[in-house]
Amino acid sequence: MTRPARCAAVSPSRWPLAASGSLLALLAACGTAPKGPESGDRDGPPTQVPADVLATPDAQPRVEPIRAGGANKPYEVMGVRYTPVVEDKPIVQTGLASWYGRKFHGRPTASGELYSMYGMTAAHATFPIPSYARVRNPKNGKEVIVRINDRGPFHSNRILDLSYAAAAKLDVLHGVARVEVERITFESIRTGAWQRDGGAVATPVVQLETAAPPVDAAPVQVQQVAARTEGAKGWWVQLGAFNDRDGALALQRAVNATNDWMTPLLALFQERGLHKVQAGPYESRGDAMAALQRIREAMNLKPVLVNRQ
Repeated sequence: MTRPARCAAVSPSRWPLAASGSLLALLAACGTAPKGPESGDRDGPPTQVPADVLATPDAQPRVEPIRAGGANKPYEVMGVRYTPVVEDKPIVQTGLASWYGRKFHGRPTASGELYSMYGMTAAHATFPIPSYARVRNPKNGKEVIVRINDRGPFHSNRILDLSYAAAAKLDVLHGVARVEVERITFESIRTGAWQRDGGAVATPVVQLETAAPPVDAAPVQVQQVAARTEGAKGWWVQLGAFNDRDGALALQRAVNATNDWMTPLLALFQERGLHKVQAGPYESRGDAMAALQRIREAMNLKPVLVNRQ
């Protein structure tokens, strides 16, 4: 079986490492976290494999803002410096994947969420946290969608640590296996392109055809969202509607300049002759209302709620 390396697996008791203060605090927390009911001293599959593990639903991508701090701060492990990506950009990577199971079940991930080996999650050294990715096993053509919420693996020849459930669905529980990983962008989530033809994302991507994790990745400017004519399901907050596109673009630029926390949420829709600047999508009406209130307080606007069915 594999020896996955992730936040709990890189504690000082396992490996010598030099890290920033924030990462040391994270590692200390992982090393002392209480064990879950399935955890143990040795890693591996659950003591009793659920009969329906292969029916575990894939993670459902949604727009979650990327923050430069916390789990996305640069860090160093075993003399190697990692700079997480904090831009919403498409990335494709091919390399080896491992998996982790009961030893880490119920322990904190780098995001602060508790790891569940029955969830559809994964660990990556530099992908934004949180982030969503399509993982494909080229040997059998099986694909899954996972949520990146942890850091690792810190082996030079591996690019991804899968949850037990994700590894089971890809049929890679036998050990380290070659996979293709594709990050799903906000644009693909908003348009639904990530699930077209079974989820293929037809977007130009940055190729990272190396098994070693990228180090000190160069920053990339956030691209302006193109105008859309089709709707994206979910709750949205409309900031303004204009007869001409220039007015909508001007509002978008103003919001980006003064409230950069909204940048990854903005989309420009073209409907019924109007150009609409909206933020979203949000999973629930409550989330959208909370965002609407924050937007109202932060800007001199009168936003309205939109439900796209």
